Amino acid sequence: MRSLSNRRLLATAVALGTTSLVLAGCSGGGGTATGPGDYGDADGVVTIYGTIADTEADLLNESWADWEEENGIDIQYESSKEFEAQIGSLAQAGNPPDLAIFPQPGLLGDLASRGYVQPAPDSVADNVAEGWNEDWAAYGTVDDVLYGAPLMASVKGFIWYSPSLFETNGWEIPETWDDLLALTQTIADSGVTPWCAGFGSDAATGWPGTDWVEDLVLRQAGPEVYDQWVAHEIPFNDPAIAAAFDSVGDILLNPEYVNAGFGDVVTINSTPFADPATALVDGSCVLHHQASFYDGFITDAGGTVAEDGDIWAFITPAEEAGGTAVTGGGEIVAAFSNDEDTIKVQEYLSSADWANSRVSLGGVISANKGLDPDNASSLILTQAIGLLQDPNTTFRFDASDLMPGAVGAGTFWTGMVDWINGTPTEEVLDAIEASWPSE
Repeated sequence: MRSLSNRRLLATAVALGTTSLVLAGCSGGGGTATGPGDYGDADGVVTIYGTIADTEADLLNESWADWEEENGIDIQYESSKEFEAQIGSLAQAGNPPDLAIFPQPGLLGDLASRGYVQPAPDSVADNVAEGWNEDWAAYGTVDDVLYGAPLMASVKGFIWYSPSLFETNGWEIPETWDDLLALTQTIADSGVTPWCAGFGSDAATGWPGTDWVEDLVLRQAGPEVYDQWVAHEIPFNDPAIAAAFDSVGDILLNPEYVNAGFGDVVTINSTPFADPATALVDGSCVLHHQASFYDGFITDAGGTVAEDGDIWAFITPAEEAGGTAVTGGGEIVAAFSNDEDTIKVQEYLSSADWANSRVSLGGVISANKGLDPDNASSLILTQAIGLLQDPNTTFRFDASDLMPGAVGAGTFWTGMVDWINGTPTEEVLDAIEASWPSE
């Protein structure tokens, strides 16, 4: 079964690209519904609206089914590809759902700042304080007020590889970014093209490239600069951001290093982001950069994901050995109503009990400290949970999720496409900076 994020990535990306409300991202998703229902009041019913769809929506319903019966509350969940466009309209019309699952903290922040979202009740705030670190709590906080609790999560920046190829060739897992570049050159010197990459995602083509850049900004410039970049306290064409682009370019713009199994550098844009999974499994590609959800694609391609299996992964290394900094994504649950039943559901969804219930059903993870890593459905997801729960891990949410939609789901994506096609870094960054909305 594919993980929560992979089926949702494309649908959300397309939806995000069509709305100015969105503070964009690649961690959310789409559904099968074409629009929201009529959210009226009903005793014993709590309505939830979100982007989680298809099999993942079925598992979501299964995750709270026993709790519904025990508490006499009917949770009615609806998904939509148009969530990002519709949720603001519903709030403004006075007809929002009781709860919404936001795939972008920025969209929650926009609605909370305009007074549409209820502050989190004390019971939820207590769960957040107990279950998540300050970084995660901050993504549900606006002007020092907690509005939402984290739900699920993903860890980005994994580099997928074949353990058997590494063993046969004597290649070692790199401990630093320079080690990764040296390994890449060693593989290339052996006559093998090391890397495969795919930025293709229909209207959202380019988003996998933003993940690369975000990883490098965090690892090279540090979390303070990363936060300044997201908040536009430094411009998009700041030298630190240019340095991250150039570091990514050391790999992705080098014709000796890409695009294994697919062609030359420019084929990165036309290669669907899911396709490198097949190249990894059949051995035509040695290295691929993608998030924790990618284990589902590799499994679908016929590979086993394990340290001694067909494919395994390590986190993109930092500038110095031992550094643990990761980017990722997730969802935030917030309420538009504050009746007793809604608060009960909101409290349950913010608990370790719910996190363990959902993760044990497969395909997803959570950053909740009370989650048992052994409940994860794959070893790479267990590793991802360990990273999220490690107090020494520096975590930052996907930058494009936190930026204005015109940038995060717009010019940042298209800028990556232009950059792969040969537009110089300076020109790309200047164009993205010029697109940043004025106050």
